[in-house]
Amino acid sequence: MTFIAHLRDDFVERGEQWENATLDRFLDALAGWIADSPGWYGNVHQEMPPDGDWTFFARALSAAVVYE
Repeated sequence: MTFIAHLRDDFVERGEQWENATLDRFLDALAGWIADSPGWYGNVHQEMPPDGDWTFFARALSAAVVYE
């Protein structure tokens, strides 16, 4: 199963538990997490990908579920 399909299934099953369960809130959180991602990478002692990669994008989508 692809990551996006899993994320969609999670929303269908538990969307009421997501912090950002509407598209506008999800996209706002996604933009916020991406802007703050250098701090996340520093906190987990990992180097941030210089041009992003699919793992970065998957992390950003996952974070947007709960990021405030």
